[in-house]
Amino acid sequence: MHAPRRRAVLTLSALATAPWLAAPARAQSVLLSGTLGSSKAILVIDGQMQTMAVGGSAKGVTLRSLGADEAVVLIGGKPLTLRLGAAPVSLGGGGGGGGGSAIVLPMGPGGHFLADGTINGKSATFMVDTGATTIAMGVADAQRLGLKYDGGRRGMANTAGGNVPVYEVSLNSVRIGDVEVYNLTAGVVPANMPHILLGNNFLSRFNMRREGDTMRLEKKP
Repeated sequence: MHAPRRRAVLTLSALATAPWLAAPARAQSVLLSGTLGSSKAILVIDGQMQTMAVGGSAKGVTLRSLGADEAVVLIGGKPLTLRLGAAPVSLGGGGGGGGGSAIVLPMGPGGHFLADGTINGKSATFMVDTGATTIAMGVADAQRLGLKYDGGRRGMANTAGGNVPVYEVSLNSVRIGDVEVYNLTAGVVPANMPHILLGNNFLSRFNMRREGDTMRLEKKP
């Protein structure tokens, strides 16, 4: 007789969408949150709201020009175009090597916090979900990422639509901006999911702080 497989249980929720914009800068992150007329922009720099006039500077960021839905800023002397609705990734001071320590997330549609990043070096779109015990994704994302999910340990996941089967897979790395976390477990469910859920096995590695319409994740020592 074969020993019965141990069943894994996930708790999932889901939804939303928004692009991300990486800024190669001294500031950890820069986001265009809004405009005040044609001469002032509302920027989020390192998670802090900053109203800036054209020509003004703060925290190493200079506002060079402003349009109806975009702004051009100078960071380290280099121009960078920011667009309304785009979101930043944290540079974290790690020089692009994945050694950063902070992620700054602006709120997206529906009040969700979204991020573009990578899993095992391949692009992925995440949504923060404190109700998910682990990272979770649909079959389409698992196939695109080349994950051999159907050979993984099988369990059940509790979703809004009821219980569904789930396959456990191992991820070598999950990266957002300049922050990388290694050796994580994820669940693959046979359902359509617009985003990969960033669950608590990733989030528990960070101290989370909400500041208005942004969320800051600081990597724990």
